[in-house]
Amino acid sequence: MWKTVLLLVAAAFLAPAPAQALPKVEVPSTRSPVDKSYRKMLQGMELFARQRALAPQATLRFRLLPRQPGTSMQDIRLKIVGDTASLAVPIAADNSFTLVRDEKLWREDAAVLANRKTLSMTWRAEVRSPDVPPGMRRLGDLRLECLVGMAAGLVSNNAHLFAWLDELLRSPERVCGDPNGNYLFFTERPLFAITLQHGERRATLPFQALYAGNPPAAELPYCDCQMLLERSYFAPLWDLSWPDDTLLSFEYMDDPPPASGAAPRDRNAALAAFGPPQTSLRFDSGREVWLYQPKPEAGEHVLLFGPDGATLKARQRAPALRSF
Repeated sequence: MWKTVLLLVAAAFLAPAPAQALPKVEVPSTRSPVDKSYRKMLQGMELFARQRALAPQATLRFRLLPRQPGTSMQDIRLKIVGDTASLAVPIAADNSFTLVRDEKLWREDAAVLANRKTLSMTWRAEVRSPDVPPGMRRLGDLRLECLVGMAAGLVSNNAHLFAWLDELLRSPERVCGDPNGNYLFFTERPLFAITLQHGERRATLPFQALYAGNPPAAELPYCDCQMLLERSYFAPLWDLSWPDDTLLSFEYMDDPPPASGAAPRDRNAALAAFGPPQTSLRFDSGREVWLYQPKPEAGEHVLLFGPDGATLKARQRAPALRSF
């Protein structure tokens, strides 16, 4: 009997429908919001309070950054939404904000929602100590940023970046204290070089610490750096030989080149002088960087070219005593 019923039902679905005008159905357009867990973000704020020794005088804010091309960062609206309550979150001109603790929204496991599509933006903690020279960052601040960002669940779609870790091991301490943690930071402008300095000690970060480690194009959709590749870098959070008061100074792509920096005039001249680079990376801006490093333990020679192929900058880095 059931076989007969099933056959009749199947026949009804497979039979051609009579020709007739179908009514139009208006489906309202929807979009997935960018959302974060309110509880987790508050837990990140609590971790900031517990770990203040890394940055005793610092303040904490959260910040929204563009992740995908075409994302408008103007007129962003942010709110905390629970089952029965909601709360608007004021956003500063630089798209940074803070959160207040609301017990009802905490109990309702609320979400922090922005009026943008999922994965169109990336979220970061921003820890800033006073008296840091303009344009520099303090390493202890960055260490605390990483801890807060991981505890707050801010890094989205990070399966590829953290594939080396088991889910149970993705603690802030493991990610922020391991050379393979791969927690990305972003600058305000496209980067060319980063120098660490503490007292008389100086060191230039290797090429692989910039531009998200030069990921394959197929992996960019899985990276918070998708639109900010030129501005992304890793910091040696795990290297305790650099104390928290270590400062990072940045040389940007659009900074004037040093007067003594002799370099080939363009890409063709570089090819004639040095041959093909070991690594090259072209950005959406049209700029391109080439790395000459015949062996991993050898020094680095990095060239920066403009969209027209002209050489903009060059830098040398001596062989490192230890890998980054």
